[in-house]
Amino acid sequence: MSWRTVVVSTRCKLDTKMGYLVIRGEQTRRIFLDEIAVVLIEDPAVSLTGCLLEALTERKVRVIFCGAKRSPVAELVPYSGSADSSGKLRSQIAWTAEAKDAVWRRILAEKIRQQADHLAARKHGREAVLLESYLPQIEYQDRTNREGHAAKVYFNALFGMDFSRTQNTPRNAALNYGYGILLSAFNRELAANGYLTQLGVHHDNAQNPFNLSSDLMEPFRVLIDREVADMELQEFTKEEKHALVNVLNRRVVIAGTEQTVLNAVRIYVRSVLSALNDGGQGMLLFYEV
Repeated sequence: MSWRTVVVSTRCKLDTKMGYLVIRGEQTRRIFLDEIAVVLIEDPAVSLTGCLLEALTERKVRVIFCGAKRSPVAELVPYSGSADSSGKLRSQIAWTAEAKDAVWRRILAEKIRQQADHLAARKHGREAVLLESYLPQIEYQDRTNREGHAAKVYFNALFGMDFSRTQNTPRNAALNYGYGILLSAFNRELAANGYLTQLGVHHDNAQNPFNLSSDLMEPFRVLIDREVADMELQEFTKEEKHALVNVLNRRVVIAGTEQTVLNAVRIYVRSVLSALNDGGQGMLLFYEV
């Protein structure tokens, strides 16, 4: 099973030879392709061969590209990741509004529960109890905006009353970077299962090509929040970026077994897709830290 995350942070050339990723820079390094789960290319000056991209696509390796500010800006997404992709797309288009809302409310409730658990672990007991009180108040299409109210309480407790997600700060840069890494994991898993990331169950922004991924990743955002909250962020450096990439290798419990976050994403996504195809009634498998 693939498990390695390869971060390429300096100018070099990447190609493939005899089943290996070959990194040609000041030194030449080789990494067995079948061991790789993620390739993160931080330097826009890195060059890649078409043969390497083909080999990575065949192995369903996530390839994430960063821009000049070394934040994720694009990724490699295969056209087809499933032998029955046309059938999967027909089933996705047929998901009913009721099934999508039922699944979304369960995802949203789990996100708020994870936020409450995180606050409780950091001794913000009053705010944690407040978030838990929102859970039975989640209505159809979240008409009372429990998600927004929870987010305000959560981030103010975690980072202070002056904190806003719109600020241009190292902390927000770290959160956005980590969320981008998570999003790519969900994009890859949905593509591998033959579904379109554009068609969400709640997110429906016409300019967002990853609406479904944005829906499904919500409970996993807290894993990034936990990491960022532990950082002393005077500036957002390479070390912090690599720590956020490494979140994918952290261990969590899901379906009664200990798994990496990367594997937990796979298990969780398949449970959500199964529930949606079952009219929203199937069991969703969530992780525990």
